Amino acid sequence: MSETETKRSLHFLEQIIEEDLAKNGYTHIHTRFPPEPNGYLHIGHAKSICLNFGLAKKYGGKCNLRFDDTNPLTEETEYVQSIEDDIKWLGFDWEDREYFTSDYFDRLFDWAVILIEKGLAYVCDMSAEEVGATRGTPTVPGQESPGRKRTKEENLDLFMRMKNGEFPDGAKTLRARIDMASPNMHLRDPALYRIRKVPHHRTGDKWCIYPMYDWAHGQSDAIEQITHSICTLEFEVHRPLYDWFVTHLELNPRPKQIEFARLNLNYTVMSKRKLLRLVKEKYVEGWDDPRMPTIRGLRRRGYTPESIREFCDRVGVARREHVIDVALLEFSIREHLNKIAPRVMAVLNPLKVVITNYPEDQVEEVDAVNNPEDPGMGSRKLPFTKELYIERDDFMEDPPKKYFRLSPGTEVRLRYAYFITCQEAIKNDKGEIIELRCTYDPASKGGNSPDGRKVKGTIHWVSAKDHAKCEVRLYDRLFKDENPNVQEDFIQCLNPESVQVLKDAVLERSLADAQPGARFQFERLGYFCVDTKHSQPGRPVFNRTVTLKDTWGKMAGKE
Repeated sequence: MSETETKRSLHFLEQIIEEDLAKNGYTHIHTRFPPEPNGYLHIGHAKSICLNFGLAKKYGGKCNLRFDDTNPLTEETEYVQSIEDDIKWLGFDWEDREYFTSDYFDRLFDWAVILIEKGLAYVCDMSAEEVGATRGTPTVPGQESPGRKRTKEENLDLFMRMKNGEFPDGAKTLRARIDMASPNMHLRDPALYRIRKVPHHRTGDKWCIYPMYDWAHGQSDAIEQITHSICTLEFEVHRPLYDWFVTHLELNPRPKQIEFARLNLNYTVMSKRKLLRLVKEKYVEGWDDPRMPTIRGLRRRGYTPESIREFCDRVGVARREHVIDVALLEFSIREHLNKIAPRVMAVLNPLKVVITNYPEDQVEEVDAVNNPEDPGMGSRKLPFTKELYIERDDFMEDPPKKYFRLSPGTEVRLRYAYFITCQEAIKNDKGEIIELRCTYDPASKGGNSPDGRKVKGTIHWVSAKDHAKCEVRLYDRLFKDENPNVQEDFIQCLNPESVQVLKDAVLERSLADAQPGARFQFERLGYFCVDTKHSQPGRPVFNRTVTLKDTWGKMAGKE
């Protein structure tokens, strides 16, 4: 491959890094993943995690984990621990480089003092509403705060008094003195500190003023000697402010901020505010609800770290926003589970079948393949008995044309076992079918007939005499609208059929001892995972991870 072809195969961030290493004096790269501990990570964060840790690994660099803990109102140790756990689960390691912005509060305060001494920051008495009203528009300059006229000495005194807790919440802010006429609204004297008399999850009551994200971001990068500060695209307009602080504080080495398009999925919301509302108003059972796009929710639903990393790689890295079809995420887990998940038989909506010509007390073992994609996974024995269960949907009394499952007088193949023919459907007083009477062909064991006759339909089954009863939860997409974010109230877009709980499912006996987190393919039904929250010893609950094919008709899945 030529040098030009190699360059074309790189995404734009890799091109920037390679050019920096080759021409711009960089000897190494150092990235960081900087989550705010105010919620659980979601699939969008997974893309950023894979990107930052992945670039560091590719170029022999390092990646830090830094918690942006500058808002004590919303941040909790619970979130810190969940973020650490999710990153490790995804397969990444920050080694000994775990940091918190709160580690730098003293240094950030000292740097704020330097800006005041340089005449580049001042204490403002205006409320948040007044600041907003006087900021202007992109084409109309804002109005200067009266605090801009204060002397350096006055500002230093007021800032120290802010730090010492002399003023109530919201009474004053420290603002940068930049340009109230700048076309970039973020340069119109942005706030650096606000008063917030709330205990911090790490620093306790030491501070009652807290730095704003824009103030803490670049300086924290500089302290950690980050070379490439990779942010999502909404921070592009913040970059001039990032550079302004670094320049006027004369920080070296100087970090470089680069933006990429964040991950957007259809049929999904990823705003932490919206996700928090779903949790608090109990539309879901928690951050780890299997319908949530959180990493914790995807884990509980049965997604693998490999599938999420593969999905992030397939999505790629772009400069501009676009929406990814969630079917690609479903395809990624379907493809991985197809390779690794043992096949088992489960009947979710049982209908009893009695094989009238099968010996009454006979129990026969048939061989079943564990995974046709991996011969090394071997086979297992299944008990075949006179009474079986099949899916209720696999029988129709009056079937349409091209219906190849069971119906009166038709013959189907029982997976791994025999041909059976339905002779009679037994009904209750309400006219509901409660049992099928069938006969079997003893010569068709293994699913083949010695006379060569063809049977088009193959259905799965479970022994009525030897099975496990389990609860199964059929999860679907949480939202019925492709773009719930554009609706006036995204809650109105919730899918009322996003979960269906089946209490009477019957499965192979061995699945009674399936361990939480274990993943299986239920033949003909989909991929399922043992729930890690509600399962009990001997009584597993199975969550559907994904169907065998894309039932939404957007993309053909790979079985």
